[in-house]
Amino acid sequence: MTDQVQFSPTLRVWMDTFMHRSMRGWSHFAKSTGLSMPQFSILMQLHHKGPCGMSEVSERFDISAAAASQLVEKLVQGGYLERTEDPSDRRAKLLTLSAKGSELIQLGIEERYRWMDELASTLSADEQKKISEALVLLTNAAKEIENRKS
Repeated sequence: MTDQVQFSPTLRVWMDTFMHRSMRGWSHFAKSTGLSMPQFSILMQLHHKGPCGMSEVSERFDISAAAASQLVEKLVQGGYLERTEDPSDRRAKLLTLSAKGSELIQLGIEERYRWMDELASTLSADEQKKISEALVLLTNAAKEIENRKS
């Protein structure tokens, strides 16, 4: 029972530590590029979810259409996004990552992984194996919960 009682607090401490380090890393990386976190977040959303329209940007980030338009315009002018005609609605524009935007996101992801590689290097092979097995279990459980909600 003690192990079960300690699991949740231990997992929460790990999550808090990881999220703090991860968000701090993203923030530093975004600032180093001259982009704001909302701009960087738009790039990340397009990277993970693919092209979308302006209305989806404002909905995803819960901001006004005008605010979304301003953020997107700066990203287009910076060469990070491209606006094309939406094939399903010629009046609407579709936003996609440009090659420059994709490259920037890849650099950010590599920076995030660099910290994880550093962390892994502090662990023995046996510890890495145990943690890997545990993370597979956690990942599968999280996916199962997510699939039930879909």
